[in-house]
Amino acid sequence: MTTSDSWFYWAFFSAVFAACTAIFAKIGIRGIDSDLATLIRTVIILVVLALFVGLSGKWTNPFAFSGKTWLFLALSGLATGASWVCYFRALKVGEASKVAPIDKLSLVLVAVFAVAFLGERPSLREWTGILMVAGGVLVLTLKR
Repeated sequence: MTTSDSWFYWAFFSAVFAACTAIFAKIGIRGIDSDLATLIRTVIILVVLALFVGLSGKWTNPFAFSGKTWLFLALSGLATGASWVCYFRALKVGEASKVAPIDKLSLVLVAVFAVAFLGERPSLREWTGILMVAGGVLVLTLKR
């Protein structure tokens, strides 16, 4: 596996763990407030990542980062937090098999935002796949 190919494996494992997240969260939020569950999950993530960064020797002085880096990491953190709160509330009241696919509409939005803000240009083949994902989400949301 070359370094340029490693993105695929990391993305694949991200999908596997995201799927586990939905199932574990749906079971874990039974009987407790979804916002409290999100807080508990976030604290666990903080501890695990702090240990990982520290033990792997990846810690550097965050005060040396540029203002732009801080701004966009802060915005990313706020967006992640908002996403998690919404996701856990949706899981609390809905079925995981219905909530997760709608959450994956983010795939379509990432493509649109990447074009608009990052100047990326997906190929016709890639747009076809993106539209298929959007179609799949639409099919899953239609009432039976």
